Amino acid sequence: MRFVRLDTPKPISKIGLGTWQFGSREWGYGPDYERRAAEIVRRALDLGVTLFDTAELYGFGRSERILGAALGDDRAKVVVASKVFPLLPVAPVVQQRAVASAARLGVDGIDLYQVHQANPVVADTTTMRGMRSLQDVGLVGEVGVSNYDLRRWRFAEAALGRRVLSNQVRYSMIDRGPEEDLIPYAEQAGRIVIAYSPLAQGFLSGRYDAANPPAGAVRRANPYFLPENLARGTELIATLREVADAHDATPSQIALAYVLRHPNVVAIPGASGVEQMERNAAAAEIDLADDEHAALVAAAHAFRPVTGLAAVPRMIRARLGK
Repeated sequence: MRFVRLDTPKPISKIGLGTWQFGSREWGYGPDYERRAAEIVRRALDLGVTLFDTAELYGFGRSERILGAALGDDRAKVVVASKVFPLLPVAPVVQQRAVASAARLGVDGIDLYQVHQANPVVADTTTMRGMRSLQDVGLVGEVGVSNYDLRRWRFAEAALGRRVLSNQVRYSMIDRGPEEDLIPYAEQAGRIVIAYSPLAQGFLSGRYDAANPPAGAVRRANPYFLPENLARGTELIATLREVADAHDATPSQIALAYVLRHPNVVAIPGASGVEQMERNAAAAEIDLADDEHAALVAAAHAFRPVTGLAAVPRMIRARLGK
């Protein structure tokens, strides 16, 4: 396993484990997934994974409970990250929610506590006052944000008066917005971008096509999985396969290697089973050649999916089977 080269109390692995799916039935993983979730966590630990990300919103607390129980005595050795849902993120509420998350996780302190989403009404001034108090009493180690633009990330850091270590954002080969400003800032300032959905919820795995769409409510709600977009992605997946063959790897591993090529980026893909966890962890060891990276960039730029408002009527028709 490789690690981010930053001064943090515990090393942060380049591949972490995202646990949105723990306790959340909408992924369609079946009733015995809770048992498999514990096996995935234990295998991740064996593979050197040190970053485990959850949130109070995932499964309405079930993800935190499942993760904490699976980590067991190893909770103190790894970076346990959770997120507060910013419904009313004023200082007292942030403090209360952190105490509740720590209890569900079974930890004395949350290594990385993040604001799940920027609140459009409540300023980060009061949110970060709560975070600072949590740090002062030792309940929170590092503070992070999620889905923040660069301006608001910097403002949150000024409000905290300390580093806001990370910004967790959607980032993959086909969601490249963070490359414009967030990633350069992280590299310049010694911060971290945590990439969620680094495989675009499995679109980049090559497992799906127009004749074999995914199951599960989460993926069905993603416009990338419209039959038209799956067809449009054929050339992109073909390029991923070509690069993967040169490394005796899978398309998913190459898509992860693309994201991890940036030194201050870590990825937190989910895993449906132990084997997928093993493949994800192995992706941290793949070094893409310059020409391979260029080919991936070109293929990603050529992919033109139907998204936004234009995708809405198509998604309705797909859901109705028309």
